[in-house]
Amino acid sequence: MTPSRAGRPGRTALRLLRSALGRSRPAVLRLLAWSLLSAAPALVAGKALALAVDRGFLAHRPGPAAGWLALFAAVSALGAWASRQTYPWLAEVVEPMRDRLLGEVVSGMLHRAVATHGRADGSGAIAVARLTRQVEAVRDTVAGQLLIVSHFALTAIAVIVGSAALAPAAAALIAGPLLLSLAAFAALAPATARRQREAFAAEEELARSCADALRALRDLVACGAREAAEREVLAAVAANAEAGRALARLAGGRRLIVSLGAHLPLLLVVLAAPALVRHGLTAGAVIGVLAYLTGTLEPALRLLVQGAGASWLRLAVAAERLAAASHPVDATAAARPGHQLPPVDGSFELSGVSFSYGANADPVLDGFDLAVRDGEHLAVVGPSGIGKSTLADIVAGVVAPGQGKVLLGGAAPADLAPAALARARVLLPQDSYVFTGTVAENLRWLAPRATDSAVLASARAVGAEPLLRRLGGLAGHLAPGALSPGERQLIALARAHLSDARLVVLDEATRHLDAAAELRVERAFRSRPGTVVTITHRPGPARRADRVLLLDGSRPRLGTHAGLLAGTPAYRHLTGSPDPDAAATPDPDAAGTRPAATP
Repeated sequence: MTPSRAGRPGRTALRLLRSALGRSRPAVLRLLAWSLLSAAPALVAGKALALAVDRGFLAHRPGPAAGWLALFAAVSALGAWASRQTYPWLAEVVEPMRDRLLGEVVSGMLHRAVATHGRADGSGAIAVARLTRQVEAVRDTVAGQLLIVSHFALTAIAVIVGSAALAPAAAALIAGPLLLSLAAFAALAPATARRQREAFAAEEELARSCADALRALRDLVACGAREAAEREVLAAVAANAEAGRALARLAGGRRLIVSLGAHLPLLLVVLAAPALVRHGLTAGAVIGVLAYLTGTLEPALRLLVQGAGASWLRLAVAAERLAAASHPVDATAAARPGHQLPPVDGSFELSGVSFSYGANADPVLDGFDLAVRDGEHLAVVGPSGIGKSTLADIVAGVVAPGQGKVLLGGAAPADLAPAALARARVLLPQDSYVFTGTVAENLRWLAPRATDSAVLASARAVGAEPLLRRLGGLAGHLAPGALSPGERQLIALARAHLSDARLVVLDEATRHLDAAAELRVERAFRSRPGTVVTITHRPGPARRADRVLLLDGSRPRLGTHAGLLAGTPAYRHLTGSPDPDAAATPDPDAAGTRPAATP
């Protein structure tokens, strides 16, 4: 997907539709065949009613009248059955498209994060919003567009053909206003698209503002800037609400379009009926034409304008924004060869690593050295905004350091092929990503070949088994919006536990769980092969870790929990243990940061 030019968001959506249809031609042909059959009632409705009136009721012959009506009922049942058959083939078109789009967006977001050195500007929250809402919006609206547009097109053709067969003069009274309403619908689309684009931007700005405020909450309170932050967030809330109201005002114009295309032809046919009857048109034919308008065309046009209109605009704007997020990667960078096999263990080493968020900014890490053995549990603690998440991103190979060297299992992340790097480590942020689909699809995302028993074992290990039972097991449907933040974290933790990654980095990944659930998750990951790095604000994981890394803005300190308690006041403050006598013998590593020697 490539970004569309400004002002033409529909181009990206059209490319997306063409791609989806072009790559699934057999499914599209079967979908079209069933759609044609489902439109049969629209073609038969007016003719059957006209014959029932003229040859039945007006001729005082209830038998033939009942027969024509029974024929229409049978055709309606056939059309309903055909409509049911369209959905499996619709899924064959849109689900592969959703998977391709998700892969493109994830790739684009990761490459952008590396290119911008992982700026801490709330982009993580925006990425989650984009993935969970806009990708799903594209999937849902593409499916809706294919159904609604095909249904309207076939219905409109059936109405005009059926009306022309009953009363050729009435067909012109229908076709003219219908074409005018479609032209008005197309003319209103650019303004509505602009409003929809503004609504998406306001939604993302609100997510960014809330993420910034929550991440810096401690510092805002300490600096007395809480009211200023509240005003900024409330301004984003107000802008988001105003964008929604502006979009709703334009939606009122779509009702007038329905009146123009369906109600005006109805009025014209009623006014012209006496003249049509004088020229030989039967009463049954007039009733049949009115039936085409009220029972067939009006519902189809209303669905197109109010349903497809809104969903098309949402698709157009969402596709445009996702295209910008998944822009193509530089060909020379993408062609760089890499090791195809992941490292054999979960050890990692940082040597002389420095990183800052700008040329004039103070470094977050400066000449930082750290070595962690395979199978070790390292806890990273420190106040908000000190650089813990930046360290996690560097360890996972998501962000490249400005200076220094990073090795994962002895290999530099830049030298690993993307697939090998993905199998080597798992990074779980506190904003857990789940997508609409089955429970099994979500859990197998990192291990698509895992057996059911392995999936259930990982869910049981992290404490997600009760959640799986509530969702209906592995085949149960999972909707992101129906889950609490803690439940989404359990799904993501079970997914990471199931993966083959030997290095697991948990960046506040248990923040929404209680202490007992957090302990169970910690034990689950300690019991699997590999290394665990836990970024946390809670003292529990630090007490249980093999070693603890304290980042407090001065000199990073590395040691055991007992050693840091004895020799580091800042660590005692963070863990709520002011009494140095509560610690054991001081750890020599607590005096400062040095590479942990690998035995």
